[in-house]
Amino acid sequence: MSESTAEGVADAAAAAVASATGAAAGSWRRATGIAGTAIGVLAAGAAAGVAIERLTVGRGMRQQARLALDSAGPYGALRGLPGKAYAEDGTELYFEVDDVDPEAQLAPRRRRLFGRKAPAPVTVVFCHGYCLNQDSWHFQRAALRGVVRTVHWDQRSHGRSGRGVAQLQEGRPVSIDQLGQDLKAVLDVAAPEGPLVLVGHSMGGMTVMALAAQYPELVRERVVGVALVGSSSGRLGEVNFGLPVAGVNAVRRVLPGVLRALGQRAELVEKGRRATADLFAGIIKRYSFAAREIDPAVERFAERMIEGTPIDVVAEFYPAFTEHDKTEALVYFADIPVLVLAGVRDLVTPSEHSEAIADLLPDAELVLVPDAGHLVMLEHPEVVTDRLADLLTRVGAVPAGATVSGYGSTSSTARPG
Repeated sequence: MSESTAEGVADAAAAAVASATGAAAGSWRRATGIAGTAIGVLAAGAAAGVAIERLTVGRGMRQQARLALDSAGPYGALRGLPGKAYAEDGTELYFEVDDVDPEAQLAPRRRRLFGRKAPAPVTVVFCHGYCLNQDSWHFQRAALRGVVRTVHWDQRSHGRSGRGVAQLQEGRPVSIDQLGQDLKAVLDVAAPEGPLVLVGHSMGGMTVMALAAQYPELVRERVVGVALVGSSSGRLGEVNFGLPVAGVNAVRRVLPGVLRALGQRAELVEKGRRATADLFAGIIKRYSFAAREIDPAVERFAERMIEGTPIDVVAEFYPAFTEHDKTEALVYFADIPVLVLAGVRDLVTPSEHSEAIADLLPDAELVLVPDAGHLVMLEHPEVVTDRLADLLTRVGAVPAGATVSGYGSTSSTARPG
């Protein structure tokens, strides 16, 4: 795709959105069609060269398949004890806690001496990525359930958390620093004491870095382990998403403006987005997974999470990534066990970014998973769970004799990395 072609695609999308806005007082059917075309054209430009096999299957059959997968798929069905925390701007942050099952503890109970209080258990806190929610950790949650205390939370404007108050009412841009403050608010309520293991995927890993940058004393005093999965400490503006150099340069220039335009007509755009669901499904698969054979129910699960993120939220968060730079914050993790894991074929946060983190943390364990894309914890859950369980054992979060199941594989080509 040439640079002029990419600019033409973006211009066409923006013009279509403008036309849709003007048509709002007229025919809704026509307006919805225009908005859908805008998104379809933009998505086609971003995914140039991708063959979408769904085009050979009837739309009715695809809809029936989605309904069948949604009704039968167990993914995302795990629930814990619900709770709420509140960010500095009043945004409601939803979290769930899975407590330890007393019968799952294999280590013998120790008698308390002189009536001293037993130490608080280690809490593992899972932070999800952009356009996802806490359910993206489904396999790891299932494997660790009852074995260790875990907290799963939804970032602002994602999942069950409230819409960002600062963004909705004040027009304040989202920043990774704000997400770090949000994580601190969740910790204050969900895990106010005891050792912590912080686990973050993509944007969630950036959130963990932002927490360390703003609350280094918390890391020194309480954090005993960190896992960064498919994440980056900065320079995300250089990612090419698998596109030709000329094309990606043009997309970088126009995409923020196009997303803003789409976000301003969110209700209209969401209708068009649903109308082009098959096109989006192909793009989601392209940028989420790398293996050829993925459980269709897992593919559909990823689609549901990403499709569930409103277009105006997508637009709000996007600029924060180009500004993200938390390289200096990594020093706060230098003296604790760290797992850095990434898919070799990740097009969103390439594995080179994980290697750069590991270079700055020479004692960290670096795991590169072949035949894995951005959603490596869903694509190769057994690898991620295995390495995470090893980290938790090293920091004393789970008994050495505990059995942590890999909870299945979603790919016939999955193997330890």
